[in-house]
Amino acid sequence: MFILDSHCDTPSQILRLRDMSLDNDHAHVDFPKLKKGKVDGAFFALYVPSSLDDRHDEALEYASLLLNGVNGVVNANPDAAAFAMSSSDALSNKDKGLFSVFLGLENGSPIGYSMDNLKWFYDRGVRYVTLCHSLNNHICDSCASDMKRWGGLSPFGKELVAQMNKMGMLVDISHASDDTFYDVLEHSSKPVVATHSCCRALAGHPRNMSDDMIRALAGGGGVIQINFYPLFLDSGFTDILSSSGLIDMGEVVENEFIEDPSDDVRRAAWHEVLDRLASLQRPSFRRIADHIDHVVELVGVDHVGLGSDFDGIAVTPAGMEDVSMMPFLFDELRLRGYSEYDLSKIASSNFFRVLES
Repeated sequence: MFILDSHCDTPSQILRLRDMSLDNDHAHVDFPKLKKGKVDGAFFALYVPSSLDDRHDEALEYASLLLNGVNGVVNANPDAAAFAMSSSDALSNKDKGLFSVFLGLENGSPIGYSMDNLKWFYDRGVRYVTLCHSLNNHICDSCASDMKRWGGLSPFGKELVAQMNKMGMLVDISHASDDTFYDVLEHSSKPVVATHSCCRALAGHPRNMSDDMIRALAGGGGVIQINFYPLFLDSGFTDILSSSGLIDMGEVVENEFIEDPSDDVRRAAWHEVLDRLASLQRPSFRRIADHIDHVVELVGVDHVGLGSDFDGIAVTPAGMEDVSMMPFLFDELRLRGYSEYDLSKIASSNFFRVLES
């Protein structure tokens, strides 16, 4: 069985000076943890913040910086990792004892209005684009924006989806508004993915997908990869997090750390925030299995997988504090009656099918 995580924000942490060869404190992903967790590959997402949405050249420069960081890590650890651009690459890497680093672009702002930029990313190994993030951009509307700009995809967004289909690059609708999602399904000739989303029926967050959306996604051959963020897993955690007072304060501390990750004082302050978040009453990792169950009950086992959002979330479910704990989730699914064949689909086969479509 090949275990794939379709969304980790590890490139941002590399930029914050994480040494991937070490078992890092307060880290979700590094090579020792991946090995312990028996995770064979992951999409490292080049996350570009929405603050750069209208500054496409700066967004492209920032994405290039993230990409250079990932390249540096892979080149520095040839005995631990190698790039993959297809399922066959990944399986070959596993045979060699290597972790597969796939690449995704989270937020299409670096593409600007240039299909040449899209090709630039594809040529460097990027195999999916998350169309937007926390704000409406020039491609589409975001689920996080109260006021919508386009009512779904923009005219350029429709052209972009068509070009991505031709190029063989996956369209990722995580973070997109509901109208954007349905627009993408209408204009895409290929199956689409939600690389890190959950089920709205179990947690009523706009980042999550409704049952109708999940049915439509599956009807087009797509797959939803379940996110591990407690806020998306369980509605009850919303009040716990809000009443903790850690949201605004934590954002300030994290931004100060990001400005100078070499500053030990700022790093320690951010780690203290992470410790306080971890002390909250969090949903169990078994809640991830609940979301998988829900998708399977709706559309079958062929349309669900794992997209943890590790390294992009400040708090995790209890019992899933980092990627080394991934075997606990598969053990839980076995207890719920999933066969090894079903588990292999959830672990990677479903996503690889869409990747190769």
